[in-house]
Amino acid sequence: MSTLIRPPPPKPGVSPIESVLELTSLSAIDPNLFTNTRPLWHPPGARGIYGGAVIAQCLSAAQKTVPPNFTVHSMHCYFVLAGNSEIPVVYHVEHVRQGKSFATRTVQARQRGQPIFTTTMSFVRENSGGAAAISHAATMAKVPDPVDDETVGDQSDSSSPFQCQRIHILNNESPRPQDKKTRQWIRARGTISSDGGFQAHVSALAYMSDSYFIGTVARVHKLWRYGGMMSEDRDAAPGEREAEGTVRDKSAASRAEALVGRPEIGMMVSLDHAIYFHEPRAFRADEWMFTEMESPWAGDGRGLVMQKIYTREGRLIATCTQEVCVAVACLDVVLSRRAVADTDLGSRAVEAGVAE
Repeated sequence: MSTLIRPPPPKPGVSPIESVLELTSLSAIDPNLFTNTRPLWHPPGARGIYGGAVIAQCLSAAQKTVPPNFTVHSMHCYFVLAGNSEIPVVYHVEHVRQGKSFATRTVQARQRGQPIFTTTMSFVRENSGGAAAISHAATMAKVPDPVDDETVGDQSDSSSPFQCQRIHILNNESPRPQDKKTRQWIRARGTISSDGGFQAHVSALAYMSDSYFIGTVARVHKLWRYGGMMSEDRDAAPGEREAEGTVRDKSAASRAEALVGRPEIGMMVSLDHAIYFHEPRAFRADEWMFTEMESPWAGDGRGLVMQKIYTREGRLIATCTQEVCVAVACLDVVLSRRAVADTDLGSRAVEAGVAE
């Protein structure tokens, strides 16, 4: 069963993302225990449940344990094991510290008694910085405005609780991956209810922050999947596919021949995820937000990606970082392994993971 308790009917007047992130308190057992109210999404082809859901639900659980005048300003997360969408997740909140200006909470997400995800969050008392506090912020790039018509330009699945509109990769033809930037507009579908408070918007942002993030390293290096498909090709921005290669218009054999010798994704998983919330009470997650992602470094089987999130008006509201594990192979090697896999012994080797 994917939830510990049978899910109740959807609440009227709440947005889809609020419903997805709803938690059930297990206060009868422990006031610091929570569980997912509704089944969690397992993206097609992924090793486990969508990481953004666990990030956001850990944040939601922690927010329920701090005074209302305390606001999250940073969270540091580690993905420990792939989550199983068929098993309930139990979130345990530990009260590390409750001070006058700052509070610290650690949350472990567990399945079958094992931690699959852990995060430590810091909360700050509202207006504790003082009137003379220094301030500055990065400037948002000038990009085309999003299309407000929900039927136009939406690259997300219709069942997704949020929308996204992709923009062409900046400096896509540069030979330097570190110069490229992937960009998109995002917003939660519908209207987030007033009952959710600013906390619902912060959790929704955390959920969306993991979208299109892990693939940044693959996109700036133009890594391909077997069969001629670019990394995350299915959700590329309009025109992006043609700009990054036209071999997909050919037959499967022609595509494979054209890509021989080019690097291909063997494995890609998130290792950690950090979010710095700059102005968590100054935005609405159901209004368009602009995200810009880049990768300053990759090496030794890992890659670092960074993301800035702005309001439509250009206010910087969050900065995110993520380190990913990336394994690559050349397509000619993959093809030779697939040929070996056609034999009985080869198919067993593929099942054992040799071809990956």
